[in-house]
Amino acid sequence: MALTKVDTSMVESSGAFGRRNILINGDYSIYQRTQQVTGLGGSENYFTADRWVLNGNLSSGRVTMTAGTEDAPAESNVTTSLKLACTTADTSLGAGEALTIQQRVEGYNLQQVKKGTSGAKQLTASFWVKGNGSATYVLELYDADNTRQVSKSFSVTSSWTKVELTYPADTTGAFGNDHNLSLYFQIYLASGTNLTSGTLNQTWNSVTNANRAVGVSNFFSSTSNEFYITAVQLEVGDV
Repeated sequence: MALTKVDTSMVESSGAFGRRNILINGDYSIYQRTQQVTGLGGSENYFTADRWVLNGNLSSGRVTMTAGTEDAPAESNVTTSLKLACTTADTSLGAGEALTIQQRVEGYNLQQVKKGTSGAKQLTASFWVKGNGSATYVLELYDADNTRQVSKSFSVTSSWTKVELTYPADTTGAFGNDHNLSLYFQIYLASGTNLTSGTLNQTWNSVTNANRAVGVSNFFSSTSNEFYITAVQLEVGDV
């Protein structure tokens, strides 16, 4: 059999191969526990969507969490989303109170980032969001191996909007090459002053709590508040 020679100019020689998205279940379509849970906000757990943790330590504010909601923008190429709805308001959060939706990533799935080396790569997060009105929330990448973090804020309106946030490379502190937790990908929807009284840290640094969620809106300001998110990705590079 004659061999076919392929012109090397037609072969991709750089960039990511295989599954580029570091995160799993970014469309919230998988919910093996249950689809909806009410009265959340006072504890941390995997309540609905697989791989996604709702982390709340609130004294009174509460939310309903629904995975697989049949509401998504056509441009996203997905058909479902995660919905959070405020059911009990709290207009005066305590200093240590906060609410995040997060995914926890093990070190084995982060080695392509080359964090802590001279060849460290940027990371870009992208997703579609909407709410009941205008708000500002914060996406933090938290390095659990080296106690370092970086945060970026983003805006939400009543229409679906695509958000793209690029985080700088970090040549300090490598992710462990193991199955242990290395990275928190977490979106702040509310926070007290312990995490908001400084200046938002937009480059990798050792953790200063006051700089982690500066500028975040209070999702618990009204029982009318809703938050939808889907097509969540975290990829290496500036994509």
